Amino acid sequence: MTEELRKALDALKGHKMTPAEMADQRISFAYGNAPKEDKGTKEAVRRASLAEVNAVA
Repeated sequence: MTEELRKALDALKGHKMTPAEMADQRISFAYGNAPKEDKGTKEAVRRASLAEVNAVA
């Protein structure tokens, strides 16, 4: 591990993700794990995620 990487990781220790960061992480995970033939755009995944959240609320 380079010294630069170690310092960057040390700086992030204890970071608490915001709700917006968690939402972006969920969307990125869903998009990245979608089958290639079903993969639309990341924005389409974001819209579907928002629709699901709004349907539950």
